[in-house]
Amino acid sequence: MTYDFDHIVDRTGSDDIKHGALQTLFGRQDLLPLWVADMDFETPPFITNALRHRLDHSLFGYTMTPEAFWESIQRWILFHHSWDVRREWLTYIPGIVKGIGMVVNVFVGTDERVIIQPPVYHPFRLTPLGNKREVVMNPLLPQYASDGRLTGYEMDFDGLEVLAHDPKNRLLILSNPHNPAGITWSKDTLARVADICAANNVLVISDEIHCDMTIFGHRHIPFASVSETAAQISITFGAPSKTFNIAGIVSSYAIVPNDALRAQFFRWLEANELDSPTLFAPIATIAAFSEEGEEWRCQMLRYIEENICFVENFCRERMPEVHPLRPQASFLVWLDCRALQLSHKALIDLFVNQARLALNDGEMFGIGGEGFMRMNVASPRSIIAEALERLHAALHSTQHTLSSCKKNESSSSTTSAL
Repeated sequence: MTYDFDHIVDRTGSDDIKHGALQTLFGRQDLLPLWVADMDFETPPFITNALRHRLDHSLFGYTMTPEAFWESIQRWILFHHSWDVRREWLTYIPGIVKGIGMVVNVFVGTDERVIIQPPVYHPFRLTPLGNKREVVMNPLLPQYASDGRLTGYEMDFDGLEVLAHDPKNRLLILSNPHNPAGITWSKDTLARVADICAANNVLVISDEIHCDMTIFGHRHIPFASVSETAAQISITFGAPSKTFNIAGIVSSYAIVPNDALRAQFFRWLEANELDSPTLFAPIATIAAFSEEGEEWRCQMLRYIEENICFVENFCRERMPEVHPLRPQASFLVWLDCRALQLSHKALIDLFVNQARLALNDGEMFGIGGEGFMRMNVASPRSIIAEALERLHAALHSTQHTLSSCKKNESSSSTTSAL
């Protein structure tokens, strides 16, 4: 089956956050939303059909979790990521950000700290802080080409060594693949992180929610798969939600190979009845992790790649001051806008009030995010084209205004001199 990703879906009446929160978060409603990380593509029909089939049995009482749920996750991970996950390592969690909060509460004392690697997904900082745990920073190191353009990021292992050596720094939250830069970390990088953390008794959460969206020939490597050391110090979070656009169904899972960590974490989840999926989560997951799901995923990723190339070409030809960093995974593009030499406030004004676009601003992601914007390109190409045209027009208008101001200033100075 060939899927149509050019089709524009009217989300009116669905209470989607992407449109519904515009006024609250951006101060106006008339914006083209390219921010929150869900897609504007319809959820695949084989998932919808599976849910509809269950709706035909109109009794929605307490429901057992089918073994096929776990089997579909194990089979998918083994096939795509060459990681043989045992059934006993798996449990359901009611969302990955919630899972971070749970791990923090179970394993991090109130006098202990959490390490994050900014610029990075902002709940990595906000969730520990909201649970009254201190957060310490191990910023990523930007890498540049000879022409000064950003090419990616590497980890600061020396800085991580220093932080990990402090016994109060108990947990590292790893973004793998990385959000917002879309990095697929190499096996060597992940193994070195594991060695540093294991040597210093630091637990690692590996958020791998974007793992099934690698693009342009890149490959995802699960953190726990790189070595037995990594497996024994880690809790891995995953979900089909980003890949198949079913975030509202909440079908996340945790993988914990270490017996002691697993017993402690799973016991806490069970005691609080947080380890049982809702009725529709297994149904949607089983349908997603199927042969039909694989075909849809491949077509969707090809379309995402074409959208990213479209953004790159547009910026190169018409907005060279805006440089998109090509992601290795996911549908999020990290736009380097520093060449515009705008303050944070002015950059937000350019995108929101002049271009009428809603993107995530880079400062949200912490140290190193200044001067960046995160753009969600999982939309029909006509929407992406409209967004870029809006930005180009706003940028042209801004540059014209700045040029006029400079001319007026120059003229005033000449007149004063005379």
